Amino acid sequence: MGRRVPLLGLALAAALSIAIPTVVWVCFGAHAAWVTFQIVAPLAVATVLAGEWITTRRPGGLRLQFALIAALGVLALAAGVALFVSQMFLSNHDGLMAVLLAIYAGALVLWVTGRLAARALHDLGAIRTTLAAVAEGRRDVRVTPTGDDEIARLGRQVDAMIVRLDREERMRRELFAAVSHDLRTPITALGLLATAIDDSIVDEDKRREYAGRMNTHVRQVGALIDDLFDLTRLEAQELEWTTERLEVRDLVHDVVEAMRPAADAGSVAVRAHLNGSVGCSRGNREQLSRVLFNLIQNAIHHTPPDGSVTVRVEDAGGGVEIEVADTGAGIAAEQRDRVFEPFYRGDAARQSPGAGLGLAISRAIVEAHGGSIWLEDATVGTRVRFRLPIHA
Repeated sequence: MGRRVPLLGLALAAALSIAIPTVVWVCFGAHAAWVTFQIVAPLAVATVLAGEWITTRRPGGLRLQFALIAALGVLALAAGVALFVSQMFLSNHDGLMAVLLAIYAGALVLWVTGRLAARALHDLGAIRTTLAAVAEGRRDVRVTPTGDDEIARLGRQVDAMIVRLDREERMRRELFAAVSHDLRTPITALGLLATAIDDSIVDEDKRREYAGRMNTHVRQVGALIDDLFDLTRLEAQELEWTTERLEVRDLVHDVVEAMRPAADAGSVAVRAHLNGSVGCSRGNREQLSRVLFNLIQNAIHHTPPDGSVTVRVEDAGGGVEIEVADTGAGIAAEQRDRVFEPFYRGDAARQSPGAGLGLAISRAIVEAHGGSIWLEDATVGTRVRFRLPIHA
């Protein structure tokens, strides 16, 4: 392969070498146009070739490259002015003024180019230093760029990346701590029960009782591991579901009826408001039922006896919205932003069973269906609402 020929640059040089003499020919005649062409054409080709060499070889650093480009522009300007002065037979006074004006313009170009290069290199240096600090484990550094050019936008993207990385690492640490805590309790209990069963002093009835407790703890650990596995696959979008057209009213009705015995056991009334026509959605019936089971079960657990849980379904702006509202203690304002995080359990949930993955899994399922889930403002209790797209 030979050296690449700058066809676009040479085409631009040819176009300028024709356009400028054409204007001169219209204004001053053929002789002036020919002289202009003899001056402009070689300068344009030489400038294009020199510029191509600089942009291709990229000698030194950016500072040197900016300086070479600026010097090339000034040199082309000075050479053009000098050639025009010599060919047009101007007076010494006019020739000197033209050269001085060329020097003046070139100096300004060099100064502006230097300023631009200095700012750009400063921002690039800040980005490089920040990324080096992040690679060493620091998360308290920021680029904080100024301006609105590509380098500044890159700096802001780096800052956003650091914030996101810090948040994900903090959540991962909290996740590991929560998993360790939730696994330690049943595993410790399993160890004590196994030791007791192995003790010859324990009678047969106690052994059967301890074996039943061990089975309960094993199921607890298994459920936690299954939930973790499901949440990981949901967030990684690795689950593939079969989808179908869903009658949302029927889905909500079936789940509410299935949860009614659990509500009756806690003396909590469960009501479903399914009045009016509601659009259909598309998704996996089992997974969306799981979302409703999680939300209604949480509502029942946090609602005192003689309280109520209400499930509403309605059309809203091209989507279907389902709300689960209870008359419990509600969620504190400072905890509302974290209720959908894995293993996060608010003050009201600390005495309830479970590892705190229900809402996180529900959010992942809803978002995998193209929807969203959030907390609505409530004067009494808690209102959790999620939205699914309508399927025509």
